[in-house]
Amino acid sequence: MSRTALRICPLCEATCGLTLTIDEGQVTGARGDRDDVFSRGFICPKGASFGQLDADPDRLRRPLVRRGGRLEPASWDEAFAAVDAGLRPLLERYGPQAAAVFLGNPNVHTMAGGLYPSLLLGALGTRNIFTASTLDQMPKHVSSGLLYGDANAIPVPDLDRTDHLLMIGANPLDSNGSLCTAPDFPGRLKALRRRGGRLTVVDPRRTRTAEAADRHLAIRPGTDALLLFAVVGVLFAEGLVAPGEHLTGVDEVRRLAADFTPEAVAAVCEVPAGEIRTLARELAAAPRAAVYGRIGSTTVEFGTLTSWLVDVVNALTGNLDRPGGVMFPLSATAGAPRPPRPGKGFALGRWRSRVGGHPEAKGELPAAALAEEIETPGEGQVRALIVIAGNPVLSAPDGDRLDRALAGLDFMVSVDPYLNETSRHAHVVLPPPPPSQSPHFDFAFNTFAVRNQVRYTRPALPLDADRMSEAEILARLTLCAGGHAGADPAAVDAMAIDAALGKAVADPASPVHGRDRGELAAHLTGVSGAERRLDMMLRLGPYGDGFGADPEGLTLTRVLAHPHGIDLGPLRPRLPGLLKTRSGTVELCPEPIAAEAARLRRALGGRADGLLLVGRRHLRSNNSWMHNIPALVGGSNRCTLHLHPKDAARLGVADGGLVRVKGDGGELEVPVEVTDAVRTGVVSLPHGWGHDRPGTRTPVAAAHPGVNVNRLIDGSRLDPLSGTAVLNGCPVQLTVVTPGA
Repeated sequence: MSRTALRICPLCEATCGLTLTIDEGQVTGARGDRDDVFSRGFICPKGASFGQLDADPDRLRRPLVRRGGRLEPASWDEAFAAVDAGLRPLLERYGPQAAAVFLGNPNVHTMAGGLYPSLLLGALGTRNIFTASTLDQMPKHVSSGLLYGDANAIPVPDLDRTDHLLMIGANPLDSNGSLCTAPDFPGRLKALRRRGGRLTVVDPRRTRTAEAADRHLAIRPGTDALLLFAVVGVLFAEGLVAPGEHLTGVDEVRRLAADFTPEAVAAVCEVPAGEIRTLARELAAAPRAAVYGRIGSTTVEFGTLTSWLVDVVNALTGNLDRPGGVMFPLSATAGAPRPPRPGKGFALGRWRSRVGGHPEAKGELPAAALAEEIETPGEGQVRALIVIAGNPVLSAPDGDRLDRALAGLDFMVSVDPYLNETSRHAHVVLPPPPPSQSPHFDFAFNTFAVRNQVRYTRPALPLDADRMSEAEILARLTLCAGGHAGADPAAVDAMAIDAALGKAVADPASPVHGRDRGELAAHLTGVSGAERRLDMMLRLGPYGDGFGADPEGLTLTRVLAHPHGIDLGPLRPRLPGLLKTRSGTVELCPEPIAAEAARLRRALGGRADGLLLVGRRHLRSNNSWMHNIPALVGGSNRCTLHLHPKDAARLGVADGGLVRVKGDGGELEVPVEVTDAVRTGVVSLPHGWGHDRPGTRTPVAAAHPGVNVNRLIDGSRLDPLSGTAVLNGCPVQLTVVTPGA
C-alpha cells in the first residue's frame, strides 16, 4: 500500500518541501509540497529524482576498511576500531596539527552536518581546516566580516519586494540560488517583472537567467570589481548617494573610487561607459533596488573586493537593511537579538599555513593548499585526513596533485555514501544513510532565506538495520578524535547541550540568565540527541519560548505540529543590532579593502589578450554529487567546451570537434559545443566532472566521465584576502585536435 511522507529537499540551497510517495519501504515518487510555507509546491529536476538518488544501488550500505591494500566491507564496530587504531597513534606521536579536516559542500545540506563538525574539530584541536568555502563563497564571508564584524552576517536580496535586481555572476535559473535561499527563483523573477520591476544580469555567458533579463551586460570575466567601482564613482559624481544609517567610512570610499571612472574601466571590462552610467542611475532611481553577486564574482582574482563592492553599492543607494533592498534573515536557531553594542570585530590572518604561508580566513586555510601540506615533510606535516562529504580531487585546483598526495597519507577517513575519486584513497569509509532515512533541518540555509520560516522533517523511512545514522557516525568519529573511542555517542550531544546551556545561563542578555542548566536540560524533548539540541536552539532563539518565558514561542514540539512549516514573516531591518564591529557601525572602508583597491587600480593599465575560462552550472547537476543518477545525466547536461562561433571559426573547429585546452596547471582534451551563449574571448567548462579514475564505484558517472576542469588550474592564483581559488577568468590556450564536421 502506498503512503506519503513530507521531506525537505537536501539537494540544493532552495530547500523545497517535497511530498514523497512510498511503496513497500522505498521512495517511488517525489512532487512539490503545495502546502509548504516556503516553496509552495515548487520542484526542480533534482528534487523530482529524489527516489532514484535515495535508492541508488551504488550507495554504500556498510563501512569499508582497508586490509592488505584493498577496501573491504566491515562491521561498524570494526570500522571505528580501525579509525581509533589509525588516528590516535598519529595524534599522540605528532600532535594535533598532524591531522586535517576537509568539509565538503553537502555538509550544509544535512542536519548532522550542521551539528557535529565543529565538535569534531574541537576534539582534534587542529588548525588544518579546509572546506569548500574557499572554492566558492569565502570572499562574501570575509567582506561581511570586515563590514559588519560577523563573517556570517550576509545580506540577501529581498526578492519579493525589490523593484530592480542587479545580479553579477549569478545564474539562479540553473543553480536555484546560492547564499540566497529562495524556492522557485524563476517564479520570483517573473513576479518582479510582473510588478514592473527590472532585472539586470552581468555575466560573460548568456545564461538562462540572462535570457530572462531586461538587460544583459556580457562583461569580460574577472573585471566585476572594476565595473562596480565605476558605478560607485558615478553615484558620488552625480550626487546620487543616499546612504542609510549606521555607516562610517563613506568619504574614504569616495576617495577610493575616484580613479575608477566609467571611461577608465570600460576598455578592461568591455562594457561601454554609457552602459555603466545608465546602470548606476537606474539603481539610484529605483524605489527599492538590490545588488546580488555569486560564484562568477567570488571565484576570481578580486573576489573579496567585488563582494565588498556589492554591499557598498547597496549601502550608498540606501538599500542596505531596507525592505526591497538587501536584508539580513533571522533564522529560528540564530542567537536571540541583543541590544546594539560594539563587538570584537573581524580579523584575518590570525595564523598561516605551514608551507605556503597562506593566512587563515574565518578559521580556514585555502583548499588549494591541502596537497602541499600533505606532501611537504617537516614538523606539522599533515599525516591524517578526515574528509566529510567532500570530493576535493574533483572540486579543488590541481586534482591530479591532490590525488597523488592523498595516496601518500598515513591514514584517511572518508564519511561518504559513495566510493568516489576522493574516498577511494581512504583507509576507512563510513557511509551515511540515504536522505529518506535521515531527519532534516536547514541550519545554514535558513540564515540566507528570503523569508523567515522554520521547517523540520523527521525521517520518511526507518533506519535500516545495517545502517548507522549520520549523527551517530559523526559523534563516534568525534569520540575517536578525542581519545574516547567506545564511549556512548549520546555523551557527545549531552556535552554539547551542557556547554550551550551553561553559556546561556551565564549571559545577562539571555532569556534563561541565572537559571539552572540541569533543570533546563530536563525540559528538552526529542527522540535523539540531535533533536534535543534542535529543541534547545529553537527555545533559545529569537522566536523561542525561552524555556517557558513565552508560551507562544517556538519549541520542537510546536514545529513538529506544523509539518508544512511555520511562516515567520518577511525579512525585517536588523541594524544596528547584528553589528559586531569595534565601532558598532557598518565600517564601509576597512583597511584590508583599501589595500586591495590599490592593487585593483593597477589593473587599469590594460588587459592580456587570449581566451579566458569560466565555469557553468546545470539545473540537473550539483558539483560532482549527482552524476551517478540516470535521470540527471545526459541530454543538455554534458561536459563540453562552450566556444563562440567567431572564436571557433578563427581556430578552425566546428561543433563536435575535439580541442586540447591548456592552462596553468595542465591540459586536457574536450569536445567543443559551438554556441553564441558565451561571448567572444571566453570558453566555458562545467565543474564537477572527470569520473574516469580507477577504484571508484559510480558506474553511471563513469559511463559519462567528462573532464575535470580543475586539472587546468594549479592553485597558484588565489584571492589574497579570502584564500579562494581563482576558478573563473583563468587564461587558457586551445589547440585543435580534430576539427569536427
